[in-house]
Amino acid sequence: MQAPINIALVGNPNSGKSSLFNALTGLNQKVGNFPGVTVDKKTGTALIVPGLSANIIDLPGTYSLYPKSADEFVTYDVLINAENADLPNLVIIVADASNLKRNLLFCSQIIDLKIPVIIALTMMDIARRKGVEIDLDGLERELGVPVVAINPRKNKGLTELKKTIELTAKGNFPAPPRDFINSNELAGDVIEDVKKQVTAKSDYAALHIAVNAEELQFLNKRQREFIKDSLHTHQFNKTKIQAEEIMQRYARIKHIMKAAVVEADPLQKQLRSEKIDDLLLHRFWGYVILLVVMFLLFQSIFWLASYPMDWIEKGFGQLSGWLTTILPDTKFTDVFINGILAGVSGFAVFVPQIMILFGLITILEDTGYMARISFLTDRLMRQVGLNGKSVMPLISGVACAVPAIMATRTIENKKERLITILVTPLMSCSARLPIYTMMIALVIPDKRVLGILGLQGLVMMGLYLLGFFMAIMIAAIMKLFVKIKEKSYFIMELPVYRAPRWKNVGTTMVEKAKIFITDAGKVIVVISVILWFLASYGPAGRMQPVHAKHEKLMAAVHKDAPGAKEQTDELDRQFRSEKLANSYAGILGHSIEPAIRPLGFDWKIGIALITSFAAREVFVGTMATLYSVGENPDDNNATLREKMASAKRPDGSPVYTLAAGLSLMLFYAFAMQCMSTMAIVKRETKSWKIPVIQMFYMTGLAYLCSLIIFSVFR
Repeated sequence: MQAPINIALVGNPNSGKSSLFNALTGLNQKVGNFPGVTVDKKTGTALIVPGLSANIIDLPGTYSLYPKSADEFVTYDVLINAENADLPNLVIIVADASNLKRNLLFCSQIIDLKIPVIIALTMMDIARRKGVEIDLDGLERELGVPVVAINPRKNKGLTELKKTIELTAKGNFPAPPRDFINSNELAGDVIEDVKKQVTAKSDYAALHIAVNAEELQFLNKRQREFIKDSLHTHQFNKTKIQAEEIMQRYARIKHIMKAAVVEADPLQKQLRSEKIDDLLLHRFWGYVILLVVMFLLFQSIFWLASYPMDWIEKGFGQLSGWLTTILPDTKFTDVFINGILAGVSGFAVFVPQIMILFGLITILEDTGYMARISFLTDRLMRQVGLNGKSVMPLISGVACAVPAIMATRTIENKKERLITILVTPLMSCSARLPIYTMMIALVIPDKRVLGILGLQGLVMMGLYLLGFFMAIMIAAIMKLFVKIKEKSYFIMELPVYRAPRWKNVGTTMVEKAKIFITDAGKVIVVISVILWFLASYGPAGRMQPVHAKHEKLMAAVHKDAPGAKEQTDELDRQFRSEKLANSYAGILGHSIEPAIRPLGFDWKIGIALITSFAAREVFVGTMATLYSVGENPDDNNATLREKMASAKRPDGSPVYTLAAGLSLMLFYAFAMQCMSTMAIVKRETKSWKIPVIQMFYMTGLAYLCSLIIFSVFR
């Protein structure tokens, strides 16, 4: 069996490249980083035919070979740099047949790099609906490279594509000897100078090295200086050369389109997608529909998840009660039930909501509506120093801030990218969802507004919208302080509307549940066990008097007297409460309580604020452990919600009032509370300065807003 070949997948955004990558590689995928940069490197292996396998590299999408963002520079380096470890033996260009003229610009540039190329035409069905008919054989003759029609979403055309890959690997389809355009006519002298200094596979590759010499990391200082001198000597004008090149390419593309493509009458009536856009992108109704969609999304999180959540919650309560009765009364039983099991129950109950949230987001992305949200909000973004490209990271932040911050790499403008990074963690991520759900269930009544709108769903949507509008406000303020002057623009292709791929939705839901259970679960269980220890033990000087007092009071109870059992139960409750208060966890909580008391928080919440720096969702596991350790074993059947609802302060007043609940939700809406986010911000900005600024401004904002809301509602 021959060694695996390297195949690079390239193409315009929304051309179907990711679908083809998934179809070819299946589950044989991994995500890392390209060497030296923080851009995702998505690779996979595929068996093309028996005896021939391939390493598939999914390169970031780009519209042309002139890069503007960090993602596009990665694609550029892999294709231009002859020394790149990922240099492909073959390039598959994924091209959208319904927008063929624009896609052919990028295709023609790749062809001129003299790397063997296969063009995979996607969305042929949409092209036909537009009235576009493509002569594949004619297109193949005009371009000089093989062309294959595929539909990776339905696994159509993949067999023919693999056969073409096999033939290309055998040398049947080498790089075309004839250039698409004559690069030497544009800057022959400069190209010759570059080829003397740098290994370039073609004249066109040498031209690109000349154009981007300052930005290319694979060039050494001597090579850069030589190329710079050559450009000066030959009066090389980059802008003029690029403009001439694009004009020549489109002139030939026009000829190819006439020869191989039959297009419909431009006066034909609008497509269904355009008619839908007239409504969904309307200046007024577009925003109304967006709010309705958001409300339905958050209402569904409560409505669809309520039954499985209740079953999980009650199941864990009954399991804890049953284990308490059958297991011996030992320290191991205590740590298992009140530490590990309590921690697991604290996050397992929210798995249905996490799955539903990601499932609904996937549906919005699959149907094409998510891109319309960027378009709708571009005008608002520009008012605060951002543009529509910032919206996608902000929306992604609803799922998780870490990939959302990584997604800012597509923003070319440095100022806009920095501001987007700074405000993205204000978006309510899925880790905050368990906290919101628990507090809404505790303090917000389950009733209808106007007879149809669920109040709890409205509050949930309000928290998410609050995060978005706070991000906008902070961005407007930061716009005044970030002193980077650079022009920006927002160009976005709106994908056509499609039916969601239900298999993809289901796979995403399962994968996100696995990630939540394994990643968050491991952290929560470990912290729950540590907390059990801290809540069960304390300094001998403080714990011994508590034990001695309890033994003295119990000895004074006459077991045969009326009401003795009730008296004993009350003494046990007081003992567990005092023991918890004097434990290591209790001492820590009481030490920070004066700082958080103005927000309506007690010392148990204070401990949860500290532990949830590891991950916000740890809050629930922390509360589950603290309330399990401090409660009567007979109460193990009770759910965490029931335990928290009955929690009292020393003066007998409830801990979780409306004011305290709103204050806590607001604190978590704005506080950083996530070490992973700080780490990714440091990696993306290459400085600790930005995450430290983020930490301080978000914590201060959270404290101030919680203080105000608690004072108003108290």
